[in-house]
Amino acid sequence: MLVESLEQGLEQVVVLTTFVLEAISVLCIVVGLLRTLHLWVQLRRQSRGREFPFNQVRLAFGSWLALALEFQLGADILGTTVAPTSQDLARLGLIAVIRTFLNYFLGKEMEMELALERERLAQENLRQG
Repeated sequence: MLVESLEQGLEQVVVLTTFVLEAISVLCIVVGLLRTLHLWVQLRRQSRGREFPFNQVRLAFGSWLALALEFQLGADILGTTVAPTSQDLARLGLIAVIRTFLNYFLGKEMEMELALERERLAQENLRQG
């Protein structure tokens, strides 16, 4: 009886925490979108007559997406901690692989974009100085 009560309590904590993690993930995307739009407007004003620094916008939003993916993965892991079935574990494995794959390649793309942005800024500084 005590164990069943504890299991029910744990299940409720897991459900609530999973919901919170998923909500944080959504919030990361919304905040990231708003901040990226703000950055886009600022850069648009600054880049009149010059090439628009699209990479900066992609890096900004990509960082928020990567953060959201981490919270989603945490929610998925937590969701299968209480009495998982074989199907739940297989689903988690597939989701974890897909999200890890997305996060890895998003990170690689962001590294490449950041390197290109640094190179562009260095060349611009050489021209000015």
